[in-house]
Amino acid sequence: MITSVNNSKVKEWKKLHKRKYRDKSGTFLVEGLHLVEEVLKSEWKVLEIIIRDGENFNLELKEQVTIVNKQVFHAVSQTQTPQGIAAIVERKRDHYQPSGLTLLIDSVQDPGNLGTLIRTADAAGFDHVVVGEGSVDPFNEKTIRSTQGSLFHIPVFQGNLESFVDKLKAIGVTVFASALDNATPYKQLTKPDRTALIVGNEGQGIRGELLSSADEKVYIPIYGQAESLNVAIAAAILMYHLKE
Repeated sequence: MITSVNNSKVKEWKKLHKRKYRDKSGTFLVEGLHLVEEVLKSEWKVLEIIIRDGENFNLELKEQVTIVNKQVFHAVSQTQTPQGIAAIVERKRDHYQPSGLTLLIDSVQDPGNLGTLIRTADAAGFDHVVVGEGSVDPFNEKTIRSTQGSLFHIPVFQGNLESFVDKLKAIGVTVFASALDNATPYKQLTKPDRTALIVGNEGQGIRGELLSSADEKVYIPIYGQAESLNVAIAAAILMYHLKE
């Protein structure tokens, strides 16, 4: 059992609170029983399970299990009331192959919004999510929590969105972009079998150069006095419409 916060393993786990160390190591931290159960059921590789001393979760674990005391788990945890279980997970290195329905996310800054977008794409039956370079890290602990396990159900890629759009258009995928100006009401859209949807930053929307690369702009009418919809809510409406 690890009892010191100065243990070398504990120091490495704590580094995963920062994006640069997650990127460098190719690993990230998952916390809480539900998320640990979800990742264990998935095809993602779990490197280690961390359990607080005295806890019994009745899990059949084949992975390496490390028991730590309360103080150590508190140091590793990023939640106010930790459940006493966490996992170190290796990031998948899938190759993006455009097909079906893809959600492209441009410069979304809020971890809760990004996590909800991934979760909704999973629920709506989309095939891929692509997170642009200006967005919050999808492996941020708050983002992972907001996905409620959907991060492990749907392939999530990161990179330059313009490059992804070029690949999509090159094979005939129709690219829609959520926008307010010079846009078509979403109910008037034709719905090709292979479609990509771009959604943008909470305040600024989609960057101009990326917006101009879309085949068509689409908007959701607002009938009340609200200025706009939350990006995750708007994306949910559009994704379900495209899937139907």
